[in-house]
Amino acid sequence: MTAYLILFGSAFLAATVLPFYSEFTLYMLADKGHSPWLLLATATLGNTLGSVVNWLLGIFLLHFKDRRWFYFSDRQIERAQHWFNHYGIWTLLFAWLPLGGDALTLIAGIMRVRLWIFLILVAIGKGARYAAVLWAIGP
Repeated sequence: MTAYLILFGSAFLAATVLPFYSEFTLYMLADKGHSPWLLLATATLGNTLGSVVNWLLGIFLLHFKDRRWFYFSDRQIERAQHWFNHYGIWTLLFAWLPLGGDALTLIAGIMRVRLWIFLILVAIGKGARYAAVLWAIGP
């Protein structure tokens, strides 16, 4: 049980804006003979829920845009919203990407994507990534 909690935690943290990776933990646990199905479910759940943190940050981020310390300019926000409107919510299938995936989930919050749509698309993409990692590891 502890192994799965560690995997959940590393997958959760890897999905946030923190620099963290869960693939090594997944590999180590798979190599030790843990159930690939439980590893897949645990990693996908943790990583998807970690992405919800970014989504929530996006939801509340614009409340602070008039503050002096706010990092993003109006132009940057407009560019992000334009990009997201152009490519749409389907880009959330790519939230698993190491570069840009966290930004997609943050933008989804800014764009007020419904949580249930967000969860489905993000879970599909992240689940597929973890399945590919487990497949590459082999039996």
